[in-house]
Amino acid sequence: MSEAEKLNAEDAALFASIERAFSQLETGNVHVTTGEEIARRSRGRPKGSVAAVRKEAITLRLAPDVLERWRATGKGWQTRMAQVLCAQAPGA
Repeated sequence: MSEAEKLNAEDAALFASIERAFSQLETGNVHVTTGEEIARRSRGRPKGSVAAVRKEAITLRLAPDVLERWRATGKGWQTRMAQVLCAQAPGA
């Protein structure tokens, strides 16, 4: 493929992506944020986004092998550990 053909293929891909973006605008699938909306925004998290039950940060010392096994379970291991602890809590 020559350089001219390569550029034409890249240009065609760019134009296709632009056309897709415009077609989404026409069908209403994309929300366009205006400058006024941006100016009205406050800093930080949106109101109401904080969970009703707040979590408390603590220090917990675990054996290295225990921690390694939990981390090996992948993303979200802290949440899974908390669920197991909650299920094992007295009165649960």
